Amino acid sequence: MNFEFSDEQQMLRDQARSYLTQHCPTTLVRRILNNRETHDANLHNGIAEMGWTATTIPEEYGGLGMSHLELVVIAEELGRACAPVPFSSTMYLAAEAIMAHGSEAQKQAWLPKFADGSAIGCFAMGEAGGRMTVEQLTASISDGVINGTKLPVADGGIAHVAIVVCKSDSGDGATLALVDLSQDAVECDKIQTIDFSRGHASLTFNGACAEVLGAEGAGWSAVEALMNRAAVMFAWEQLGIADTALDQAREYALGRFAFGRSIASYQAIKHKLAKMYVKNTLARSNAYYGAWALNAGSKDLDVAAATARVSAIQASLFAAEENIQTHGGMGFTWEFDCQFYYRRAKLLSLAIGSENQWQGRLVDGLAASA
Repeated sequence: MNFEFSDEQQMLRDQARSYLTQHCPTTLVRRILNNRETHDANLHNGIAEMGWTATTIPEEYGGLGMSHLELVVIAEELGRACAPVPFSSTMYLAAEAIMAHGSEAQKQAWLPKFADGSAIGCFAMGEAGGRMTVEQLTASISDGVINGTKLPVADGGIAHVAIVVCKSDSGDGATLALVDLSQDAVECDKIQTIDFSRGHASLTFNGACAEVLGAEGAGWSAVEALMNRAAVMFAWEQLGIADTALDQAREYALGRFAFGRSIASYQAIKHKLAKMYVKNTLARSNAYYGAWALNAGSKDLDVAAATARVSAIQASLFAAEENIQTHGGMGFTWEFDCQFYYRRAKLLSLAIGSENQWQGRLVDGLAASA
């Protein structure tokens, strides 16, 4: 079984890396952090012009109709650049939810806007931190009206539409609701996280108008499926973070001298870099399998996605931490770029559930397939 990307997909990767090297240098990320901005609008518009926001959206809705293999290629490069854009919230979650469960009218209303970059989407699931279950849901929809609070919501402060996980009058199950965030009945409060370059918010719905997305009362299975798909794409973005952290550590070790020798020649540093490489390579292997399972519609997607997610969290966090350690005391300072990847690795490790939660999903998936 061949998990390597095609020549066309590798060309897309090279194009994406070249574009982000030019338009998303670390100086841009630093400016976003210094100014506590939620994202870079110019970069978002630029990647939309490149067609990245149209990647997997069908052609009849203004998209390119490409596969998820092209999307994960872009995800990895966005991770490498630590790009401050709302790409994951829109493409991995909101667009996927509407494509899978939206009515024709809902698709016509939002997918073309996602494709051309004129609209940003977000996914509102959590309510107070920790693992979210059906029983814990308090946000509710009734007769097209939604009430409740969701937090933290990635890119909630800049999104135009939210896909909200809530309960309904129709039963005990969860329901997906589509909410236009331009309404006065939606209250948005900014939440500060460890990574200032990815804005988060608390969204409170006070009798806001909402549309049911998919079957009412049957949203939890849709959420589980959506999380599996998003996990693969987040894993590739985390791979980009992990590889860049390794590259930064290696470059610094080769250029930093102590006692007349490059510190890269010392066994302790060699072992750090070797362990980073091994974890990154294992994560890449699992991410390849996850991407194949997602693109092929394999029945093994739940296990493949959980495996990719767990290994990508471990690799990105380890690489980001060891990158700082390799830089020594200076690695902890604001002036060095190590912090960008540490912040983003920490943030993405909780984006759609913690490592422990995904380990639980992996165990459940393996048990079910035994």
